[in-house]
Amino acid sequence: MKNVIKELNQKNIKELDKEAQSLREEIAKTKLDWTANQPKDTNILIKKKKKLSQILTVLQQKVELEKLNK
Repeated sequence: MKNVIKELNQKNIKELDKEAQSLREEIAKTKLDWTANQPKDTNILIKKKKKLSQILTVLQQKVELEKLNK
């Protein structure tokens, strides 16, 4: 988990925002597909939500740091 956070910290705010948006779209598609056919990996939705929360946490930290630096 620390490696994931390190990778996210290296990205800038725009990249994190894009990644968060695409992950939100993936989660929505997964929810829709779930009703039609259940995937083999039933934890996929939980994993994607966890990844999204990590991205949003790092993004918020970067935004707050930027506000403090101004």
